[in-house]
Amino acid sequence: MEDPKFDDLWYWYLTGEKKDTFPKDYERAFEAFRRIYRWFPGVPRCFECDIPLAGVSNFILRPFGSRPSSFSPRFCSHCETWARSRQAGAELELSLVFADVRDSSGLAEKIGTTQFKELIRRFYKVTSDVLIDHFGMVNRLMGDQVIALFVPRFAGKDHARVAIQAAGDLLRATGHEGPDGPWIPVGVGVHTGRAYVGVVGTPGGVNEIAVLGSAANLAARLSSQAAAGEILVSEDAIRSAGMDSSGLENRTLNLKGFSAPISASVIPSHQPMMVSKK
Repeated sequence: MEDPKFDDLWYWYLTGEKKDTFPKDYERAFEAFRRIYRWFPGVPRCFECDIPLAGVSNFILRPFGSRPSSFSPRFCSHCETWARSRQAGAELELSLVFADVRDSSGLAEKIGTTQFKELIRRFYKVTSDVLIDHFGMVNRLMGDQVIALFVPRFAGKDHARVAIQAAGDLLRATGHEGPDGPWIPVGVGVHTGRAYVGVVGTPGGVNEIAVLGSAANLAARLSSQAAAGEILVSEDAIRSAGMDSSGLENRTLNLKGFSAPISASVIPSHQPMMVSKK
């Protein structure tokens, strides 16, 4: 069984808040790293250890993990490796964005495997850049889907608003507002709720950072129901974002795995989003 203190560390990673049980020895260790790495110029820097992730210092310190992690450029690869080594995580409120390519099987059949591979690569690159620019953690690139987490540590307390704006920019980046139509058809689901984020795997095996719980399932189901050029936003995300949804279409959806109908607002790519800051 893993030491509960690693759960406290994950909670700090994701929220920026330290619980009363946060291990003091790790707090001292992180501060020691920061004191050392402050002598090396460069931005951006790792949110945890403060190691520079670009510039000359990045080249010098690469053996010590001075490169962006695979799931967020706000972390360094060393901190990610350390986090993946422990079967631990934390439950928190966050916002999730799931983006799916519509009718990917038909698209692959139409344009051929090689061209489809290049199209999906472009989809991954463009959408990941958009999500990261909005301080999202790109949790997974899988098949025809991109998943991003918007946690308080990076996206701030208004993570729902940030997630919805990121979803809109993602559709724009894939050409859904262009006169020639999208270069790849994408539907997006956005939900805000509580979920477990942490490392899952087997002892001595491959450990992955995953998001677990009904909140992730709901975001996935919403994205599967969104038509190309649509964002389906749950009532919880609308409320958390302080968004005026009075002018939006509302749909009541019967989603697999949910006993009660789910209400969601529809934001088409051509409609501006009225999201107020709290």
